[in-house]
Amino acid sequence: MEVSTSKYIEALGRRKAAIARVRMTHGGTGKIVINGRGLEKYLPLITLRDSVQAPLKETGMEGAFDISVKVEGGGARGQADSIRLGIARGLLNFNPEFRSVLKKLGMLTRDARVRERKKPGKKSARRSPQWSKR
Repeated sequence: MEVSTSKYIEALGRRKAAIARVRMTHGGTGKIVINGRGLEKYLPLITLRDSVQAPLKETGMEGAFDISVKVEGGGARGQADSIRLGIARGLLNFNPEFRSVLKKLGMLTRDARVRERKKPGKKSARRSPQWSKR
């Protein structure tokens, strides 16, 4: 399999309303910058940070890339998951042999679940107005 040698790798990740554009530069120090802020500043929860770094850890590429991310929309969890998908897709562009590892862990699958729309005559998507007998 061929390993990419371009100056950087671009990938896109989506989750709910969040869209992350990931740019990975090989041979870096392992720094992750999200919307101009460091990973620790942007995602204070350790679980979200671990989620973002999971594809790098699982493929053994931790510290091999400088990663710059532009993410918009959604909440913290949606943004973290969209960044994780973007990083996983970028790693796949870098080395196609990572597919089996990432696929097995479900990191290449876009989570298609989104919020259900509100229906007419209902208070929310499924909740009906309160019913009173008298």
